[in-house]
Amino acid sequence: MEKYMPFIWIGIAVVMAVVEATTTQLVSIWFVIGALCAALTTIFTDSILIQVLVFVGVSAVTLIVTRPLAKKIKKKHKPTSTNADRVIGQYGTVVAEIADSESVGQVKVLGEVWSAKSKQPLHKGDKVKILGIEGVKLIVEGAE
Repeated sequence: MEKYMPFIWIGIAVVMAVVEATTTQLVSIWFVIGALCAALTTIFTDSILIQVLVFVGVSAVTLIVTRPLAKKIKKKHKPTSTNADRVIGQYGTVVAEIADSESVGQVKVLGEVWSAKSKQPLHKGDKVKILGIEGVKLIVEGAE
């Protein structure tokens, strides 16, 4: 069993690297480093216990050292609104009347015309604030 341990540790490293490559977040890179260090440990000792301790220890240390750094870097990159959610909080103009809370009208916002619903009646030309999106319809309210 001891003579196969370098291959087992390298196999674990490869599996963890594949898992890391298939995710968008840092989830297993620490285990890749730990497994590679454990594989190097097989040069010096046949003790599986020592190899496992090296794997766990190196994985824990790299996690503790790099996780705060990764969080700080991730926090600096503010998510950019894309597609529909970019209109939430924006102001627009009613282009087709919204008679009551059950009817659907149209609102022009950021140069695009959207179907819209409102709790209160709104008339053509009224200014509105976009509160949210329900399905493909904007939820709006009159803007004073």
